Amino acid sequence: MKGNPSDEDLPRADQAPGAPHPRETPQLFGQSQAESAFLTAFNSDRLHHGWLLTGPQGIGKATLAWRIARFLLATPPAETGLFGAPPPVETLDVSPDHPVAHRIQALAEPGLAAISRSYNDKGKLRGQIVVDDIRTLNRFFGLTATDGGRRVVIIDAADDMNTSAANALLKMLEEPPARTTLLLISHQPSRLLPTIRSRCRSLRLSPLSPEDMQKALSQSGAEPPANPDHLAALAGGSVGVALRLLNLGGLQIYSELVQILASMPQLDRPRAMALAEAAAQRGASERFELLLTLIDVALARLARTGATGTPPVPQAAADEATVLTRLSPTPQAARAWAELAAVVTSRARHGQAVNLDPAALVLDTVFKMQKTASL
Repeated sequence: MKGNPSDEDLPRADQAPGAPHPRETPQLFGQSQAESAFLTAFNSDRLHHGWLLTGPQGIGKATLAWRIARFLLATPPAETGLFGAPPPVETLDVSPDHPVAHRIQALAEPGLAAISRSYNDKGKLRGQIVVDDIRTLNRFFGLTATDGGRRVVIIDAADDMNTSAANALLKMLEEPPARTTLLLISHQPSRLLPTIRSRCRSLRLSPLSPEDMQKALSQSGAEPPANPDHLAALAGGSVGVALRLLNLGGLQIYSELVQILASMPQLDRPRAMALAEAAAQRGASERFELLLTLIDVALARLARTGATGTPPVPQAAADEATVLTRLSPTPQAARAWAELAAVVTSRARHGQAVNLDPAALVLDTVFKMQKTASL
């Protein structure tokens, strides 16, 4: 099996920080419909060679891809015997004691190639999947197939491919090797070449329910939050987002943001200064990124409250509903918050591009929020 990087201590492009790698995740929650659709195609002997697994980031697409790969490599092609076709397969589950499962866990399965963003000659993780990453599949396809002749390729995420890599993959989709299944993970399929999308069958995965979210978090070993509803509101059904929030103190950051909003239009300046200074601390780049994301979330929830006349349910922090209703009571207020969201997002991107001081960027954003709250 191909994978990168080989050093387990290095971060992987296909693994969320603080989460187990998808190949190590034993169960997939909340995606039974997608699993059933794949099994229906498998049992009908009309298994497409290219599959596009789509949906928001962090909802289990990669876990499903690895489950499919494990299943295909552990399940030899069925042959019709004297007594007719074999009974349909009802689950993608493969025993952890199966040799294929052991080989995949050890990154030693010869029938599987996993492609993600690789490291360059300077030891830096590339920002894109490059053409050389895709071209490694030519040698993989040239090897003698084993275990029933199947081969499986996982590309995580296909959105990361640059133009040359995408064109190289397109040629493989146009003339796929026999008994080969390509599994493309895509968070934003609109970014892919239309010709790639047209040559794949889509499997759309859905955000997880709060109940399935809790099961997935327990499986990952995460400590349960004090208020699961707050986490569910901010995570939007994504286990990946939920783990990021838990690992970086996102629930506390959002709660602090709501308290700052609660002080508006007067503004609790010491609280705002503390929030800005925390974002500017050395080594706090991930928390700063998360804060900018949570500001976007707060502005979106303010706009939604004014537009619908009702705050989102569930609350994402204590007293959030009261704050949102007071600051965004009308459709006119909703438009003001939505317009501010567009300005803030644009300024945040520009500020990051020119390395603007994080504290200054946060304070400027808070002052703009104060101004909007005063309208």
